[in-house]
Amino acid sequence: MLKQLFARKTDFSDADDASHGPTLRRTLGPWGITALGIGAVIGTGIFVVTGQAAAEHAGPAVLISFMLAAVCSGFTALCYAEFATLIPVSGSSYSYAYATLGELLAWFIGWNMVLEYGISASAVAASWTGYFTSMLDQVGIHLPTSLTEAPLAFTDGHLVTTGHLMNLPAVAIVLALTWLCYVGIRESAGLNVLMVALKVGLIIVVVVAGYRYIDPANWHPFIPANEGPGKYGWSGIMRGAAMVFFAYIGFEATSTAAQECKNPQRDLPFGTLVSLVICTILYLAMAAVLTGLISYTELGTSEPVVTAIKNHPELGWLRWVVEIGAMIGLSSVILVMIIAQPRIFMIMSRDGLLPPVFNRIHPKHRTPHINTVITGIGIAVLAAVFPLDLLADLTSMGTLIAFVAVCAGVLILRYTSPELHRGFRVPWAWVICPAGVLSCLALLGAMAWFNWLLMIIWTVIGLAIYFGYGIRHSRLHTRS
Repeated sequence: MLKQLFARKTDFSDADDASHGPTLRRTLGPWGITALGIGAVIGTGIFVVTGQAAAEHAGPAVLISFMLAAVCSGFTALCYAEFATLIPVSGSSYSYAYATLGELLAWFIGWNMVLEYGISASAVAASWTGYFTSMLDQVGIHLPTSLTEAPLAFTDGHLVTTGHLMNLPAVAIVLALTWLCYVGIRESAGLNVLMVALKVGLIIVVVVAGYRYIDPANWHPFIPANEGPGKYGWSGIMRGAAMVFFAYIGFEATSTAAQECKNPQRDLPFGTLVSLVICTILYLAMAAVLTGLISYTELGTSEPVVTAIKNHPELGWLRWVVEIGAMIGLSSVILVMIIAQPRIFMIMSRDGLLPPVFNRIHPKHRTPHINTVITGIGIAVLAAVFPLDLLADLTSMGTLIAFVAVCAGVLILRYTSPELHRGFRVPWAWVICPAGVLSCLALLGAMAWFNWLLMIIWTVIGLAIYFGYGIRHSRLHTRS
């Protein structure tokens, strides 16, 4: 049994095996993959988390927090790019862990990717509601709070009830995008490219227009005096980096579309690295403008960009631009996550670690349709019930753990299989890979104890599923 737990999968030729039924359609080129990466990244981070991280943890030094998170993501992006040329299948870090760390840790990583993609989409949907209701307010339509707020809230380390019914707009947008993903990757990717172009253009408009009204006095002190663990000072910058790391989640979602790439060995490294660079530049520009327009202490709202604009009546015309841009940006993030999660389930099912129902491909639309429906319903339920901050921190933890495995896996495979052809190689791997592991661990160390408790509970549930079903149905085990 112990041998099976650490057995590695070395043959991924069955990923496109038609014996499983219809295969996925290869329609994406390098810029389509790049658009997926930007679509997944530019969303809640730039429109919501930036303001909250500045108000609660880092102050104007949230720019340093973004830089630290970008460095961590950059190390990891290089490692993803190398793996993508070695194992061009849709399993992302789950498949990479299976090839290097063994079945048990691969399951653990795959289970945490449910946090990364499924729960992050719920967090984004929850923040989508804030901008949606703000836009409705401008035209005189006021939805009851009981239908726009979650019935649970996270206060002082405890979950408390709010008396509200559900976050209905979040449920509506998730189900609408789930239907689109059910129909096909070509339609979903095409809409995503359009949304990415619009939201990047609108962000540039906000940055250029807002730059003229920046008051440098709002940047002083740049690093506010520490008021306790994680509250300003350098500990606040690190806590802010752990929080805004949520903003970078998604650049590696490009690897989940490997089996829908025309040339994955070329397109995946390009899309992963280019999307991360573009998003980092946009994040830093927006963070500088936000903290320059208004005191960082006032940015802890559900729509901080609108809050900053309201402080300058002459920028009132920008409010419509921001709200439309935010809704488009957040919608594209939800869309990419709903694309990514079902493909992780599909690969895990083909390995026997999940029931065969997760492996079915629609004969007409050529999408993992059952997984898509399951994912969409699950995301909608979480978005309806849970608050944004709790969902965001859990998502970051699951992603950081996956990133540690990928960075370590590159070095392991360099040692165990040096003969493999690598279309892209991490430069100075013996420096960058350990740096990636250590930076991810540093951000994990900044998480609150309550988040660790929830992660332990999540892990126990995952291990129960693996030892109850996966270990007995593993195809790697039955072959041996």
